[in-house]
Parts: sequence; structure tokens; C-alpha cells
Amino acid sequence: MKAAVGRIGRVFVVRLEDGDKLPVCLEQFAADQGVATAHVILVGGAGSGQIVVGPRDSHAMPPDPMVLPVDGTHEIAGVGVIASDESGKPVLHMHAALGRSGQTLTGCIREGIETWVMIEAIMYEILDADVKRIRDETTGFIMLQPGS
Repeated sequence: MKAAVGRIGRVFVVRLEDGDKLPVCLEQFAADQGVATAHVILVGGAGSGQIVVGPRDSHAMPPDPMVLPVDGTHEIAGVGVIASDESGKPVLHMHAALGRSGQTLTGCIREGIETWVMIEAIMYEILDADVKRIRDETTGFIMLQPGS
């Protein structure tokens, strides 16, 4: 286990509007606000897009992701962490549950989700935490590295 200590800075209350794309819009918002590290939670409506739902083979490295389409409007609830990559760009890693008509998709939104009508997000800035997102050579993931 690796860890870093920080403190809460600013808290942003954000409304994403119809057609806004995740994770791009929240990463851009963080960059515009000078947020390097943050915790993000969200609720609202998701339209089209794709989510990563796991690797095809749990033992293959780098993993071959399984991607599922988001067909039709879904309710969405998500939680994630923003941390800057080696170039200083904020990168959001978020997992979300998307539900429609009694069925639920759960996975990583990195492939992109489009907002349907609106999504409400709360972004808690984390100050003084020594963390970065660094590409892991084995998995290909851009992993959170505390104490980097």
C-alpha cells in the first residue's frame, strides 16, 4: 500500500449540461481551475457512450478491455479521483453505475459518456497531497502514485 496525506481545498458544485462529455469536461474544468488532485462524485442522467467493464482475461497483461455501449438514457451515480499525469494534465479515473429499466451497467467511464439533460457533480479539491498518475509498464494503466 502507498499513501499520501492532503487537505481539502475548494469545493466545486458543477452542473454538466446536455451533451457534455465525461471524463473530458471534468478534466478540463479541473485544468481551468488549477485543480491537480480531487475527489469527484456525481449523479444524474447519462446518454450515449461506452464503459469499460473488465478485462477479457484476468491474467493477460496488458489487459484487453471489454467495452459495452450505453444504449439509451440511464441514471448514473459515480465516484472518482482526479490526479495530474506526468505532464501536469488532470486525469479522472471514475467508476459509475448506470441503470435503466431494472438493468445496471457498472464500470469505468474512460471511454466516454455523454450527459443526458444534466449531471450534478461535486469536486473536492485535495491540496498538498504528493500524488501523480504514472503509466504502469505492465498493465498500461495510468495509475495513481502516492509519494511520486
